[in-house]
Amino acid sequence: MIAADWVRTMARYNAWQNEWMVEATQGMTDDAAEQDRGGFFGSFRKTASHVMWADEIWLSRFVGAARNGGGIDGSTDWVPDMATWRSRRPVLDAEILVWADGMDDCEGDLTWHSPMLGREVSRPRAVLFAHYFNHQTHHRGQMHQMLTSAGLSTGVTDLFVMPGLG
Repeated sequence: MIAADWVRTMARYNAWQNEWMVEATQGMTDDAAEQDRGGFFGSFRKTASHVMWADEIWLSRFVGAARNGGGIDGSTDWVPDMATWRSRRPVLDAEILVWADGMDDCEGDLTWHSPMLGREVSRPRAVLFAHYFNHQTHHRGQMHQMLTSAGLSTGVTDLFVMPGLG
């Protein structure tokens, strides 16, 4: 189902998508980033913060250094402003790439304490990796829509167009 090469491709896709998104928001003010644009978390900044929170929490589980990131309720304030998001996003994407590049297989289960469920959970690593990248793509689609509605020029989002693929 999910193989290490797929994880590496999705990590590259994530970094590529976030790179143009960081670039597209260079001129976006904090006020514009806070404007409710109809996403699940309302604003671009809150959605970007939630995605970064989830990426950091899941990555910490994947590498065996689980951290306490609070719950989903606090995820929208994980990143307080656009300057912080723009500086931290590329660093996190580089960490995701290092993790993916070091992967040799997707077998086995991962066990962790889920604050959302309030208990220990075990799931197949391959399913969690699929969830990780699907979650990014889901919310990044919302962020793309918010940038478009703000009148900002956005990048291509199709995976098959990613540079260096194939």
